[in-house]
Amino acid sequence: MIVLLGVLVVVIGFATKRNPLLVVGVAGIATGLLGGLTPGKVLAAFGEGFASSRAVTIFAITLPVIGLLERYGLQEQARNLISRFGKLTTGRFLALYLGLRQIGAAVGLTNVFGHAQTVRPLAVPMAEGAAERKYGTLPDRTREKVRSFSASADNVGLFFGEDVFLAVGSILLITGFVNTTYGTHLEPLHLALWAIPTALCAFAVHGWRLLRLDRALERELLTADVAPAAVEATK
Repeated sequence: MIVLLGVLVVVIGFATKRNPLLVVGVAGIATGLLGGLTPGKVLAAFGEGFASSRAVTIFAITLPVIGLLERYGLQEQARNLISRFGKLTTGRFLALYLGLRQIGAAVGLTNVFGHAQTVRPLAVPMAEGAAERKYGTLPDRTREKVRSFSASADNVGLFFGEDVFLAVGSILLITGFVNTTYGTHLEPLHLALWAIPTALCAFAVHGWRLLRLDRALERELLTADVAPAAVEATK
């Protein structure tokens, strides 16, 4: 039971808002030492864990690349690109992105899109550019709303699209658990086919919400423009 004190270290560290990496590291060292491991074995366990999950550190390469692209005008070019499509509003663009994200996830391309590599540097500037083309400079509150809907398009598209892919981890986990526990012979294809109606419903529901975003922006921004004019008229 004394080994569980490492969990207490994590709870205290997060409760006191310490550096998460430092908290987890200290908790791991404490757990290893309390479990009877020598300092050398604890260090070896950290090294083995790092070597077996090198993909976790891929951000060390992608983030500098995205930063350099943004520094040299990636977001400005995205805004210029969206300005060429006069009929592509913010809601329509995000609905299109939702569809592309779902289709990509359904065929196993879950890492082609994403928050770090696509939403922040491309999707958000294009969605904001579509709104700015029509309404001018956006208030901070409206800008945050556009950004939140951009993130939701990616989340919904990935969550409901990846289950259509046969080899996704969740499908394999479900089939393995059901077949082992209940002695059945459930195929991944069966779950993937049942996921298609759910994905279509998710696209219809969230796509409708994204299209309604245009009306919400128009109502919100026109109200913001009318209010100062009404104040000036009363003076």
